[in-house]
Amino acid sequence: MTTGAAQTATGTAGLDPDAADERLRRWRLVLGGESADGTGCALGGRDAAMDQALTALYGKGDKPQAGRDRSAGLGASAPSVARWLGDIRTYFPSSVVQVMQRDAIDRLGLSALLLEPEMLEAVEADVHLVGTLLSLNKAMPETTKETARAVVRKVVEDLEKRLATRTRATLTGALDRSARVNRPRHHDIDWNRTIAANLKNYLPEYRTVVPERLIGYGRASQSVKKEVVLCIDQSGSMAASVVYASVFGAVLASMRSISTRLVVFDTAVVDLTDQLDDPVDVLFGTQLGGGTDINRALAYCQSQITRPAETVVVLISDLYEGGIRDEMLKRVAAMKASGVQFVTLLALSDEGAPAYDRDHAAALAALGAPAFACTPDLFPEVMAAAIEKRPLPIPDNA
Repeated sequence: MTTGAAQTATGTAGLDPDAADERLRRWRLVLGGESADGTGCALGGRDAAMDQALTALYGKGDKPQAGRDRSAGLGASAPSVARWLGDIRTYFPSSVVQVMQRDAIDRLGLSALLLEPEMLEAVEADVHLVGTLLSLNKAMPETTKETARAVVRKVVEDLEKRLATRTRATLTGALDRSARVNRPRHHDIDWNRTIAANLKNYLPEYRTVVPERLIGYGRASQSVKKEVVLCIDQSGSMAASVVYASVFGAVLASMRSISTRLVVFDTAVVDLTDQLDDPVDVLFGTQLGGGTDINRALAYCQSQITRPAETVVVLISDLYEGGIRDEMLKRVAAMKASGVQFVTLLALSDEGAPAYDRDHAAALAALGAPAFACTPDLFPEVMAAAIEKRPLPIPDNA
């Protein structure tokens, strides 16, 4: 292909020479340098090193060119992978590094190398890496566990900094508003509810409502006002959700007005409530993978409810039930009938639309418990709505 044809194919026709060269450079990095890529662009220096790092992960076995092995690959040795991890952190931003690490684990089967402390010290820690480490927890040698906990703690602390303040503020407001009083101070009057309660006192000649009965916001005291039960599916597909839910569980547990219980399950049920003061302990108390018995988990949660009208149960699961489906639905219906606010989250993560059991989701929706995926940023609003017993802010794409 001629240079002019390459420029047309890559959309550089009509650009000034510097812009055209930059466009061709980017296309060359994307296409990987196969003989038919049509860019006619040679790389050198830093660009060549970036290309080698990309080829090591995404190369497809091309023939060697210009003295370089185009098939590359990371091999199975820890030193070569450690060097590659150092390279990508040098050449790419953190968000891209995290994606490349995830792809390396998925495409090249590098999970076993994460059992070595030297490898863990070289990786860029994120939620997905934490999920991988938790899935390897039982196979992890003692020499690696201390390093793994340090990696997990760094991610957890970063998440807490991002999420805790807004969560506490949002839920404190919801708790205040849920404590209605009939003799409020002026600045505590809930005008929307007051007007609605006094519409019969409308005076058309004055075009006004006489508020005989005032309804206001109360102020939440330090006593327990609400009880929250987080029921978390720890099957392998829910790894990111487990991480976020554990962090939120610790944040909720730090609020005196909310009594928080955290339960994880697969085919067995484990209550990790006594570890909520440290979400890292919670995460290492989970065991990602295995089957799913939602019915058994909900039976346990139901047995722990003492004040149903003041309780919010949050089931976080993709709803692929391995237990007794009809019994699961009966338990949800019974909890709702007793006054429990029941929330079903198909995922609690930033990963986009999850895979889930659509029949079970539809059955829950028919019971008045719609199931939807929720991002960590939306979770405080969902909990606030459940506490105030108002419609949940379900995303439009749910």
